[in-house]
Amino acid sequence: MISQFINLTIDNIDKQHLCCAISDKKHQDGVSIKKEWLRERIAEGHIFRKLDEKGKIFIEYAPLEKAYVPIVGENYLYIYCLWVAGSFKGKGYGKSLIEYCINDAKEKGKSGICVLSSKKKKPFLSEKKFFIKYGFETVDTAGDDYELLALSFDGKKPHFSESAKKMKIKNKELTIYYSLQCPYIQNCINEVRDYCNKNNIPLKLIAIDSLEKAKKLPCIFNNWAVFYNGEFETNHLLNETFLKKKFNL
Repeated sequence: MISQFINLTIDNIDKQHLCCAISDKKHQDGVSIKKEWLRERIAEGHIFRKLDEKGKIFIEYAPLEKAYVPIVGENYLYIYCLWVAGSFKGKGYGKSLIEYCINDAKEKGKSGICVLSSKKKKPFLSEKKFFIKYGFETVDTAGDDYELLALSFDGKKPHFSESAKKMKIKNKELTIYYSLQCPYIQNCINEVRDYCNKNNIPLKLIAIDSLEKAKKLPCIFNNWAVFYNGEFETNHLLNETFLKKKFNL
């Protein structure tokens, strides 16, 4: 197994690809935006660690206090994403990445690690079964399906904020909360906005561009959350095809 991994830094970020969008030309604007977002986060202890290969093999995590999620906890790390795709699956890369994160947390004296997941596998969320193998357990829930998993080293456990558990808003129109933490998001925003404009569909886009906004969100959130008729619908990134299928709009 190739074992050379790279952590993105201020010094190398311009030369390194973001593996999650390595082969998607339509998302290259999003890659540039994500790199700008990362430059600000790296100083806060944000880690983006990837295999030195042309593929989607990486883990991304940050101190929970600085993570753009409505989760409360002291001295934890929060995993935004752990992704091993395609021919790289089954070669131990996921194991190497999660063990790196666990060891990093212990070396930094953290109380534990947490991650957003769900009872049944959902796109764009970490798979529960993988984390359970490493000692993570469900410590909180929101809505019917969403779970906060945590690996605690000292007994302390994080939880969703009270606002996150509401999973409802007053707005009835299609409403999307988003951050630019994911390179796919910019193109999704463009597609959804263009489609709604062409079809006279009311749309409200809410940028989560500060830590304060993120911690007060009215739903679970990893970087994207969709409401319709005041109800939380999905964390699935939308494009025109999915928009038609999901909402019949």
